[in-house]
Amino acid sequence: MRDPRITAVHPRRVWDSRGRPTIEVEVRLASGAHGRAIAPAGASTGSGEAVDRRDGGEPFGGFDVRRAVEAVGVEIAPLLVSRDARDQDGIDRAMITLDGTPNKSRLGARVRTHKGD
Repeated sequence: MRDPRITAVHPRRVWDSRGRPTIEVEVRLASGAHGRAIAPAGASTGSGEAVDRRDGGEPFGGFDVRRAVEAVGVEIAPLLVSRDARDQDGIDRAMITLDGTPNKSRLGARVRTHKGD
């Protein structure tokens, strides 16, 4: 990988296999490489699970992710731009710190978590 620095993070709302909105994020690197991942919510809702952030209200039966998409664009993207994409542990720790809650409820939990969390 020539230059692994993150140059752009683009969130968007997409639909999962159950027809519910979820978030997809595309990441671009200075090398020109890019990738994207969708983060569908799981069916498990145990007390130990991290929080799946949804908007509530009427749109999409309360399952909309507009606020989560906004959080990626406004808070998470600036945190990630210029970071080395290979440093997944460092990125995880920075995102967990940014969220600031034990169950990742402020920004939402559809993120890879640091080992031990």
